[in-house]
Amino acid sequence: MSLTRSSSGGITRRGALKGLAATSALAALPIGARAQSATTLRWWSPQAAPAQLEAYQAQIASFEALHPGIKVVFEKTSDEGYAPQLAAAFASGDVPDVVTHLPSFSVQTYYANGLIEPFDEVIEAIGVDNYYPGANEVFRTPDGKHCATGIGNSAANALWVRRDLMADAGIGKIPETWDELRAACQAMQKGGIFGAPLPYGRNGMTSLIFIGFIHQAGGQVFTPDLQIALDSEATRNALEFYRSMRELCPPGATNYSWGESLTAFVSGATATGIYTGRVLVNVRDQNPGLADQITCATYPRIATDVAPWTFNDFASVFIPAQSKNKDAAKLFAAYIFDPPGYIKQLHAAPGHVLPVLRTIGENPAYLDNDIIRKYSAEVELMSAAAAGGYNLGYESAAHQSNAKAGEIIAAHPIADMVQRVVLNGDSMDAAIGDAVKAIDAIMKA
Repeated sequence: MSLTRSSSGGITRRGALKGLAATSALAALPIGARAQSATTLRWWSPQAAPAQLEAYQAQIASFEALHPGIKVVFEKTSDEGYAPQLAAAFASGDVPDVVTHLPSFSVQTYYANGLIEPFDEVIEAIGVDNYYPGANEVFRTPDGKHCATGIGNSAANALWVRRDLMADAGIGKIPETWDELRAACQAMQKGGIFGAPLPYGRNGMTSLIFIGFIHQAGGQVFTPDLQIALDSEATRNALEFYRSMRELCPPGATNYSWGESLTAFVSGATATGIYTGRVLVNVRDQNPGLADQITCATYPRIATDVAPWTFNDFASVFIPAQSKNKDAAKLFAAYIFDPPGYIKQLHAAPGHVLPVLRTIGENPAYLDNDIIRKYSAEVELMSAAAAGGYNLGYESAAHQSNAKAGEIIAAHPIADMVQRVVLNGDSMDAAIGDAVKAIDAIMKA
């Protein structure tokens, strides 16, 4: 059964379901009108470590070999700077054709503003039954469509620990509560090694990580019907704990974002870490002496009767509505999940980007990786935590999708609140009150 295109020019599910199972998935899918024979697609992503870039180029080369009339150009964006970059692109109309690895809450915001093409046709081409159950729920829009699909899951706030330092400090088990974590960090902070690399900068990491702390205190930023719930005892408890951890973090944590926090743990400067599974490949490549000493767990919470809360940004694939090459863009977006190329992409950062397709997670070629074999327990733990994870756009299974989440993160009211309380010594009530006002203004805009 070959892959075919519907009479409307769309990708048919009947052909795609069989095609994705083959190593040449989607290879036979025509792009429709050959008038697009000189098409150039621009692919944007903030994820472009050398091994990832090598995987992308391999995917591009195989796609271009199957479709000689289409050229794909990869362009790296910034983790912290993608919002203004895309805003400028949307304003000018000079948009990329495919964008990957942006968090689901940002994509929901773009879709709510009419900037994103519905993605259902591509999901059908990939094959709904190939996904893990519920994998696309975070991308479901109020109009019943999907604004994107996931390119990979991540457990972005996993707690990383050093077994050797724990043993030296007489710590018998990985901390489960905040009190246990603080005590462990205090015991391990010596000899130039700090306890933790928590972020305190005015940036997205501080906002996103601290949202996790609010949930780990039993709170929430919004109620399920999207009323602001930030002004709570849980937020105050989270701020108090976060303030108590500042002395256990390096001096530079005042400006930490993702890269600095990751490097602090991988380099051995901190006894614990807070990051995704990228820790694994970075330790192997940059500090192999730690390779047999590290493991991870879900991040501690205020008490064991509060459920763990894992931050998963649900890294996405989407197509801007202003793309002039939507037909070819959909074709390439589906081809990203062709098994050989998708597995190579996942293996570029094993444990960091976890598969969204059940058929890939069970694929022997995916499992045949040195890091996934060595750290099978850690990867399994992160995969389970990420599958049940949330973010500000999707705080719990009971919450409505919050299309303003991306704007809230970009405006930094939560990071501002953290800085005022922790770094400036401002009144907690005043800082929370101002954050609520700022969030309310964004929600009403």
